Order: sequence, then C-alpha cells, then structure tokens
Amino acid sequence: MTQLVEYKPPLAESDAPSQGPAPASSHRTRTAAAVLLILLAAGGFSVVRRFSEHRALVVETEKLAVPAVSVVKPSAEPSQEELTLPAQLQAYVDSSIYARTNGYVLRWYKDIGSHVRKGELLAEIDTPEVDQELSQAKAARQQIAAQTELARTSAERWLNLRKTDSVSQQEADQQTSAYTQSQANLAAADANVRRLEQLESFKHIYAPFSGVITRRNVDIGTLINAGNGGATQQLFFLAQTDPIRVYVNVPESAAPSIRPGLAAYLDLTQFPGRKFQGKVVRTAEAIDPATRTLLTEVDVPNKSGELLPGGYAQVHLNVQIGGTRVQVPVNALLFRSEGLRAVVIDQNHKTHLQALTIGRDFGTSLEVLQGLTGNDWIVINPPDSLEDNQQVNVKEADVKFPVAPTGAPSPPAAAPANPPNSGSKEPRK
Repeated sequence: MTQLVEYKPPLAESDAPSQGPAPASSHRTRTAAAVLLILLAAGGFSVVRRFSEHRALVVETEKLAVPAVSVVKPSAEPSQEELTLPAQLQAYVDSSIYARTNGYVLRWYKDIGSHVRKGELLAEIDTPEVDQELSQAKAARQQIAAQTELARTSAERWLNLRKTDSVSQQEADQQTSAYTQSQANLAAADANVRRLEQLESFKHIYAPFSGVITRRNVDIGTLINAGNGGATQQLFFLAQTDPIRVYVNVPESAAPSIRPGLAAYLDLTQFPGRKFQGKVVRTAEAIDPATRTLLTEVDVPNKSGELLPGGYAQVHLNVQIGGTRVQVPVNALLFRSEGLRAVVIDQNHKTHLQALTIGRDFGTSLEVLQGLTGNDWIVINPPDSLEDNQQVNVKEADVKFPVAPTGAPSPPAAAPANPPNSGSKEPRK
C-alpha cells in the first residue's frame, strides 16, 4: 500500500527563521550609509563655504581696487574783508626852515619838541654886512633925491626961459631929460633900499605855520648862508602833526573799493589793543605800473600828539570783495605739469581735475579766485595717481580751516553736511 507524503515548498530566505549573525550585518550597513551621508554633507558644506569665501574675496578685492578719499567743501569768503597794509606815519605838513640872508646866529628861542604857533619868533641872525649895505643904500638915495630936486628946478627954469626965447629948444629939452633921468635913478635907489630892508627883516626867523620843532641844526655863532647853499642849510625842521598823514599802497585787486571817505584805522605795536580811527581822504586815481598798487592817503586825528611822524603802523581798510572767492587747504591741491589742480567729486563719485586761479596765500590755506564754488566737494591729500573721471569711494573729512593771518578774513570751520557718500545727490555746479 502506497503512503502519501505532503509536499512543502522551500522557504524563502527572508521567511527563514532568523539566525544569530544576520541582525549584526544589517546594523553595520545602516551605520555605513549614515556615515557616508554625513561625509557627503560635510563635503558639500565645505564646497559651498569655499565658494562663498571666494565670492567675498572677489567682492572685497574689487572694493579695495577703488581708492577711498576724504572730501571737504571749500570755505566761502565774506563779501567784505579787512585789508591790512604796512605804512609809515608822516607829518601833515613838514617844512625845512632856511635863512634868506647871510650872517651869524645871534640867539635861538625854540628847541626840538617845542610847540610853536604861526608867526612865532624862532631865532635871530646878526647881519652886519646887510646893515651896512642898507645904510649905504639909504645915503645913496638921499644923494639921488637931492640931484632930482636940482634937476626939477633947472628944468622949470629953462622951460620959462624958452618962453622968452632966451634959450634954445634943444637946451630946454636937455634939462627936461635930465630931470626925467634923475626921477628914474631915484626910483632905482628906492627899490634897492626896499630890497635891503627886506633882507634886513630876514634876520628874524618866524614859524610859517603852527607845529612842533623836530630838529635844530644851528647854535649861537653859527655862520648862516642865504638860501639852501653852504654846509649849514636848514635852521629848523617844523612839522604839523595834527592830523597825521599816512600813505599806503593798495593792491590793484582792491583798488575799486578805495574811495574818499572810506573808514580806516591804525594799529601800532606800542599801543596794543588801541585803534586810531581815520578815513581815506584822496587817492592817486592811477595804478603804479611798477608796483601795481594804488597810492592812497589816510588822515588820522592826532590832537593828543601820541602818533609820531616816522613811526610804523598797520592800516586797516574795509573793502568789498568783487565776485565769489573761496578758501581751500593747501593739502587739497595737485601740482601737475599743466598747472595747479583740485580734485572735485561729482554726485556719481567720479573725480574731475579742476584748474584753479589762486589769489592770496595764507600759509595753511589759499584763496581761490576762479575754479571752485562753495558747493563743490574737493579731495583732501589727493594721491598723484588720481586721474580724471576715476571712480572713488568718498567720506567726509573732519577738517577745520586755520585762522587766517592778520588783515585777511578768518575762514569758518569747514563743516559739510552732505558728502556724496551719504546719499546726497547734490550735483556739482
């Protein structure tokens, strides 16, 4: 008898009963996969990081390739400024007193520093020769006067005799002519006497105007020669010191502002803090071609006599400035072969080399007559490598203008409000 046996298909590997080593192999596989994923993530992060650093380096390099500059605005000058010029004090009237006759100094009455009035006696001269000449001239006049009287009497007699035909007409005319000649001789003698009397009056030296004696060149017994000849010429120097006169040479640029009546004052080192007020009284109305200046006279009252002729002073004049002028620091200029330049920055942060016309030099700052306005931004300490129309990075510089020297306007501190890099779109004018 045949026995039937049930057929059972073989079990799949996954349906096989779990053996001991299978779970450990699966865990290692999962661990390896996780490690691989971590390594891939780390590598990707490293690549991304390196790429980012490269991009940042490129951006930083491009940024550093554009030069950075500091900018400031020029300082505008006021429309009126004080012009200070050196000058020498002079007497309003300064005269040398000469003698008009020969002789010796008999006595003098005024010495240096003496204040005299017009017509006051200064000195007396002993003139013995002139005195003798005057006495002789008077005696000669008396002789001629006697001869004239005799000629007059003779002429009258001969004219009467002519009426009776006792004498000829020729004889009568001769007597009349002799009388006329005697009259002419008498007139000449009178003129000579008056001349000598005038010389006699010159023995007294009088002050021609009120003032102060600044010099005395003679003493008692000094030989005096008439006029300005000889070793001793001037007897006295007389000066009128009220008002005091000052001449200054005004530069041609300020000449249009100088006019009579313009206020002025003097500043002297021996009177610190004091101002001696005066005014312009006249000008030469012409520019000196040698110095390119306008000769100007300033008169200052001097009733107290503190201002002495010959002293040094500084004259201060308030003048109007023509046109617009600005001041820039000296370290804002470029000295190129084509001339002086300033680097101006426009609203697009690009450079422009601007030609300048320079005025006065204040040492640490310069006056610009043409080429810049108060709204321009200029580069401080510009490098020589800067070119026209070059891109730059800008920042505002904390720069203050120094105080200008005496006689020049003191520029205000440069405090620009909106440099180009702060978002301002202020165009260059």
